[in-house]
Amino acid sequence: MKTAVVLGASGLVGSKLVDVLLKSKEYSKVIIFVRKKIELSNSKLIQYSIDFNSIDLYTEYIKGDDFFCCIGTTIKKAKTRENFMKIDYNYPVKFAEIAKENGMKNFLLITSIKANPKSSNYYLKTKGILEKRIQEMKFSGTFIFRPSIFIR
Repeated sequence: MKTAVVLGASGLVGSKLVDVLLKSKEYSKVIIFVRKKIELSNSKLIQYSIDFNSIDLYTEYIKGDDFFCCIGTTIKKAKTRENFMKIDYNYPVKFAEIAKENGMKNFLLITSIKANPKSSNYYLKTKGILEKRIQEMKFSGTFIFRPSIFIR
């Protein structure tokens, strides 16, 4: 049985993913990192409510087989490019570095259609440089998903 680690579990994609993982017979444990505890109870679920500005304090908990990175925001919600970069690039990269150091095998990342590090669009450029950085880490398996528009 495997352990899944999920970043972005409270969002649209992350919450649906956590539901699927908790029902899966493939995973015995699902670890999530959130800013605020979410109302979800399951014997497989381990929640860590953390300060994302101090990710290094949680290194010992970023362990498992498959890391699912669903964290993301919009520039409008982040209010500044700097905040957007912190949420959509810095946090995923820091978690990925720790996951790699801790021996996690697979990294699954959701970004955006048309992500491109050379894009003139700041959002798409950020997603593109994130993809590139994650690929450079050389996990056993790196899987990048580029969805289009999400509908609730």
